[in-house]
Amino acid sequence: MADNTQTAEPASKIDLPAGQGGGGGAIPSFEVTAKIARFDPENDSEPHWEEYRVQMHGTDRVLDVLHKIKWEIDGSLSFRRSCAHGVCGSDAMRINGRNRLACKTLLKDFQKSATDPVEITVEAIKGLPLEKDLIVDMEPFFQSYREIMPFLITSGQEPTKERYQSQADRAIFDDTTKCILCASCTSSCPVFWTDGQYFGPAAIVNAHRFIFDSRDEGGDMRLEVLNDREGVWRCRTTFNCTDACPRGIQVTKAIAEVKQALLTRTLA
Repeated sequence: MADNTQTAEPASKIDLPAGQGGGGGAIPSFEVTAKIARFDPENDSEPHWEEYRVQMHGTDRVLDVLHKIKWEIDGSLSFRRSCAHGVCGSDAMRINGRNRLACKTLLKDFQKSATDPVEITVEAIKGLPLEKDLIVDMEPFFQSYREIMPFLITSGQEPTKERYQSQADRAIFDDTTKCILCASCTSSCPVFWTDGQYFGPAAIVNAHRFIFDSRDEGGDMRLEVLNDREGVWRCRTTFNCTDACPRGIQVTKAIAEVKQALLTRTLA
């Protein structure tokens, strides 16, 4: 018969000063006032603001506020979200006037102390057709993305092994591989707001990723696409796109490098 007697856990050999360790108290809560731009295409001609008050914690994000409102107060609130970890890019919205991912925006970043109340405004990103509340039609955005041919273009037979690339060659375009297609950069661009035909920063960033890839042979085709009147030359270098990117991509620098590639090709 098995012996089920458990050996007592030995006492700790470390003595902590009084008041340290142990008592993991509750996380302080505070009130959040969320002003959200609401729009129902069946009933509204223009968006309007609605205000909600909820109790939250410093570890919560703006996405948690939206969840709490939708699940506990108003189930009609509509917004996109998926992974909730800053990878899928589906919850881009304007928070306090800046494009951000709701899942990466901590409420405590709007506080001076842990118990201060927080006021936030949340609205849909600009420049794309508004469908409902915080949801926009992403098709114009993805149409521009498709036009720059965001895939490897090569000639000859399918290789029998991987295409080798040096670390130095990879480093040239490494930054622009981080794009998650959230549209934060494109929808922060004032040129895109006023001219929906402009390709926008995200499309140019994804073109950059392949134009400067040493394994790709379609660079000239992409440069030809971006040399259009609605292409790379519409950029006014305001740096809004770089500031808005949740992945830290140097978007304006990438656009400048594509411009330089066009000039080099033209003069060659």
